[in-house]
Amino acid sequence: MSLRILDKGAVAPLINALRADYRVVGPKAKGSAFAFGPITDPAQLRLDYDTTILPPKKVFQPPEERLVTFTMQGQVEPVVDAEPTVLFGVHTCDLHAIALLDKAFSQDYADAHYLERRKQTTIVSLECLEPCDEHSFCKSMGTLTADEGYDLHLTDLGPAYAVDVATEKGEQLLARYGTTSEATDADVRRLNEVLGAKWPRFTYRLNFDAAELPALLSTAYDHPLWDELAERCLACGSCTNVCPTCYCFNVYDEVNMALTEGERRRRWDSCQLDQFASVAAGENFREARSARQRHRFMRKGKYLYEKFGELGCVGCGRCVRTCVAEISIVDGFNAIHRAA
Repeated sequence: MSLRILDKGAVAPLINALRADYRVVGPKAKGSAFAFGPITDPAQLRLDYDTTILPPKKVFQPPEERLVTFTMQGQVEPVVDAEPTVLFGVHTCDLHAIALLDKAFSQDYADAHYLERRKQTTIVSLECLEPCDEHSFCKSMGTLTADEGYDLHLTDLGPAYAVDVATEKGEQLLARYGTTSEATDADVRRLNEVLGAKWPRFTYRLNFDAAELPALLSTAYDHPLWDELAERCLACGSCTNVCPTCYCFNVYDEVNMALTEGERRRRWDSCQLDQFASVAAGENFREARSARQRHRFMRKGKYLYEKFGELGCVGCGRCVRTCVAEISIVDGFNAIHRAA
């Protein structure tokens, strides 16, 4: 809609102003790493972060949440814990992941809990100008930049941020809470220089075009790679827990000691856990770890594309960083390509 300039000195006053009416969530330090969490002091916000332990999907789909409360007399009340939120500092790879989750939770049986949080959230994203680390492969997955999915988008110009105002919601928020100026021709030239300079800093890590993945994986169902990975995999589920596009969950009930009332809850689940595919009579339709590894790769590169038209991997590298067995989805995709 427009391009504005936000001086870096105006970021703290913006955060303080927003906190009067919104829950502000953004990246902040957590030990030697970073995590998205509530910003109660502007000094906590770290827009210089590399990546976060968990993706910002947790704002829309918390690791654990209540769905409904009930009584044994048949009274059922839905619970949707949502509040006006500004999600600050989302990298472009995570923007692409959120766009996929929007499709997943709105198609077929729409998820009221996710959609209400999404509706009440304003996204302020951040252009990545440097790779997070050696595990990032966003350039290969086409997620190094984004032109939608945000309300406001920040690009670091040095003493200030260029702010791409993309939606009416973003425009109203900036006009009410922020102090900005109109971008000049010099600002636009500087923005183009910054964006142009960033591309050589990122490398392609796939040895082929990511658009080939669905077709490539369709011929790899019996690939020996799955057995090789199964020998190393510990079935801990870490890779899926940190993935920004995984959205599997388990639903369970908790009832009080008097057996008079309770609540239905859900928590994140993982297709890599031994018991994930267990069904009645003790059957398990993906009992072998090789089958579960294959399912993860297929889901990221084929199944989600077939369902939503988007690849299920955005190249954030979180799964590679967190895997104690050093299983790399990049190496796996490249191995399949070499054997094709």
